Amino acid sequence: MGEIGARLGAGKVAEAFEYGAHLLKLYRDPGARSTAFAEAAILAIVGDHGLPVPEAFGAGQYLGRWGLVMSRAPGRPLAELARADPKMVPAALDAMAALHLAMHAAVERRLQPLKHRLADRLVTAPGLDDAVRHRLLGRLATLPDGHRLCHGDFHPYNIIGPPGAAVIIDWPDATSGPPAADACRSYLLLLHGAPPLADPYLVRYVAISGLARADILAWLPILAAARLCENVPEEEARLLQLARSVLA
Repeated sequence: MGEIGARLGAGKVAEAFEYGAHLLKLYRDPGARSTAFAEAAILAIVGDHGLPVPEAFGAGQYLGRWGLVMSRAPGRPLAELARADPKMVPAALDAMAALHLAMHAAVERRLQPLKHRLADRLVTAPGLDDAVRHRLLGRLATLPDGHRLCHGDFHPYNIIGPPGAAVIIDWPDATSGPPAADACRSYLLLLHGAPPLADPYLVRYVAISGLARADILAWLPILAAARLCENVPEEEARLLQLARSVLA
């Protein structure tokens, strides 16, 4: 086992550390054994498509915590680069949309179907009354299936490096599904994390994907309700409002 170095970053689920020339992702949950091995498998699957993603080298216990060793993505998150130089925001959004489209070009049937995951979350999502939950499940059943690679958490902090040389990180939520749903998930995340970028990003994705804006936003009430399962109290009021819009 190599020496664990400086902490590179931290999130709700895990922390990232230097590990020689590589990166060590250590999960906060002491029972995250299956999570570590599942993410390693997902990175192997995604890597088959030739996308710019980290390479997984191994999963196991490191100083008593479950973790995953992977290649280290060079540079800073695209969000930080754009914040440091607002002039590069248009190029950053263009790069993000291009990466998203490349991802959605990949046919992938080995991952969990996205609609199955969403149905499970709609059943257990807190704060929904029966009428809203029933309508959301009905709406989900009518929306198209798909077998394209979907990231599930695609936003500028999960893109490391400048446009043209970026690496896409954090793949544990990857599924097989329709691109419109994954694009809508990014739109939903931007609505809270970077509101001024949400609509400009959607405009760019629509322009290069050929998908209709309405077909993407048809997923919004469902994805908002599903996100209620992710313990994001600061977003709860908006998520409930979006979920209840299914009754309109």
